Parts: sequence; structure tokens; C-alpha cells
Amino acid sequence: MQLGLSPRGEQLLKDLDSFMESEIFPAEPIYERQRIELIAAGELNTVPPVIEELKVKARAQGLWNLFLPSLSDGLGAVDYAYIAEKTGWSIDIAPEAINCAAPDTGNMEVLSMFGTDAQKEKWLVPLTEGRIRSAFAMTEPDVGSSDATNIQLSITRDGNEYVLNGRKWWTTGVMDPRCAVMIVMGKTDPEARPHLQQSMILVPVDSPGVTRIRDLSTFGYQDQHGHGEVNFDNVRVPADNLLGEEGSGFAIAQARLGPGRIHHCMRTLGIAERALAMMIDRTSKREVFGEPLINQGVIQQWIAESRIDIDQARLLTLKAAWMIEQYGAKAARTEIASIKVVAPRAALAVVDRAIQSFGGGGIGPDTPLPRMYAGIRSLRFADGPDEVHLRDIARNEIRRAQA
Repeated sequence: MQLGLSPRGEQLLKDLDSFMESEIFPAEPIYERQRIELIAAGELNTVPPVIEELKVKARAQGLWNLFLPSLSDGLGAVDYAYIAEKTGWSIDIAPEAINCAAPDTGNMEVLSMFGTDAQKEKWLVPLTEGRIRSAFAMTEPDVGSSDATNIQLSITRDGNEYVLNGRKWWTTGVMDPRCAVMIVMGKTDPEARPHLQQSMILVPVDSPGVTRIRDLSTFGYQDQHGHGEVNFDNVRVPADNLLGEEGSGFAIAQARLGPGRIHHCMRTLGIAERALAMMIDRTSKREVFGEPLINQGVIQQWIAESRIDIDQARLLTLKAAWMIEQYGAKAARTEIASIKVVAPRAALAVVDRAIQSFGGGGIGPDTPLPRMYAGIRSLRFADGPDEVHLRDIARNEIRRAQA
């Protein structure tokens, strides 16, 4: 099992390290200032200009679309895992700066695997060039969406069109003014077998009948790209917008979520690494009871436990990435489900210790720690809640034992 970087991956990671130090980290206060100004102007979801500037610089340096082998000269899942972790150090800026931000990454993978030539030309090309953004609409407010067979939004064939009716929420990215298209999952045949009822279809955001109802906050934080609640009222799109075949929606969702969970988990561990670095820096500079706080045994225990938590989660995630490379996402199902549980839990524990080490400052607005915590906590729902993944792991283990 090879969990290290290839020579090309090693060079790209070095280039990314340099780009983070020279461009990304210095841009963070600029990004925050521009966000404050835009929000004050009533433009909550408008991208700060510094992001577009960084995208130009990143693309010129070859740090672009590194998540997709067909667009990155065959860069593998293990190599990209290390790159994704590094971008987690500046989670609001770095992924988008190198055009590797969710949900666009997953949507580009879907279009690459299942899109027609016309669909790729219309949507994949501008996405890979960073000219537009996209959204993924799967979760619904009125059903238990952790079971995808519950999805109720209807997709009905009418001649050369499909008609969509229903409501979605937590549609990440849809509030961004640059969002041009959604991949929407709904039911085309309620009478088919449960896993063949769903289909996926491309819906332009400006289609008549599409209404962005509201932007959902996470623990009070409003992301720039937004998590929208969206209503579909007799929305008509060409039949050619269907991805794959009718009834293939569930299979496409599984293909999309496998590699995407590697990305999510490694970015999350990047957040945890930054939180650990912040904890060490803070406790080195603060004195209590006549000596640096870092000399306290409990602080050293937190640091040690954090290192263990991060490294364990990273190794399991790299194993999952290697298995995807070697055998495909289906063979790595248990590992993919495992990392989706393990990585957010590990990162939450690290961020929580960092918050505690900062005292009152750890829960205030002067550090990114509260936002880190909120974002990671919400990840325990994204792409399926922990409980569904644990259920899948248990069932796979039981089947293996019985066999």
C-alpha cells in the first residue's frame, strides 16, 4: 500500500506550500475586510474581489483543477489528498483559489463521468475555467434525506422537456451570484424499485419557476456561497439536460460522493492542523502561575492527543484514497464511510481543545476557531450523517463475517 506522494505530487505540494505562504495567508485579512464591506452593502453572497485575483495567480502557476485526473495530467487520489489537506489551512480561500472548491469539484466529476459532449461544453468547460460556479440539490426539508430513496421532488417527462416540482434545502453554492447551474436529484419513476426511482438533471439557476427562498446559516455563520432553500414550481428544462439515464440518480450520487469525501476529510484535517498550530502558539506566549501555559501537563496532553487524532484520521483517509485509486470507490465503501465519521470527529476534538486553550478569546470573534468548529460540526451531516455511515460499516462487517 503506497500512501506517499508521487514525484509530481510532491512538487505540486511544494508549489502549493509556497503559494499559501506568499499569496493565500496574506490575503486572509483582505478577504475578511472585503466580506465585511460587501455584507454592509447588502451583498452577502458576492465573492470578495481578492478571490478572483488569487485564481488568476494560481492558474498561472499550474495550481488549478488538481482534483480531477483528466484535468491534472493523471494526478491520483492519494496525491490530491495531501493537496486538499493543505488547502484546509485556509478553508474559505485556498480551495476556490485553485478551483478545487465544493460543490463544484463533485459536480465537475459528475459531468466528466456522466455528461454528454453538449453538457460538458455548456457547463463543464466554464466550471473548469472558473468562470461560473454550481450547486448540488439533493437534501429536502420535508423528508428524512439521509435515506435518498425518500426524495420527493418530481421530475416528469413532458415531450422534449422535463418538469420539476418540489423543494430543496442546504443547496450549497446556490446563493452565489456566479452560480449558473444546479445538479438536481429527484424522482422520475415512483413505481420503480427504490434505488431506480431517482434521476439527476441539470437545471440552470435562472430557469422560470426556480425560487431561492432563503440562505441558511450554520450555527449563525453565513457562508459567502450560501446554503439555499430552493423551490421548484413547474420548472421546465430540455430533456437533453438529464444526466445519464432515467433511474441512474442513486448510482451517480454514490459515484459523486466517494471521491468527494476524501476531499472533505483531508481539508478538515488541514483545519485541525491549523487549530493545533494556533494552540501551541497561544499557550507558548501566555503565562499562568508564573510560567508559560504550555508547560502545564494538561496542555501537553491536549497537544499529544491532537497529534494522535490527526495522524490516525489522516492515515485512514489516505488508505481510502489509495483503495479508490487501485480498486474504485465501490471497493473502498467501508473505508470511505469510516473516514466520513472519523475525520470530523478528530478535527472537532482538536478545535475544541484549541478553543479551550484560548480561554474567552476562543469563543469570541477575534479568532477563526468558532467558525472552524461550526463548519466541521456541520460536516457531520454533509454527505450523510454519521449514523448512516456507521450503519453501512456495520452491515458490511456483518456480511463479511457471515461469508
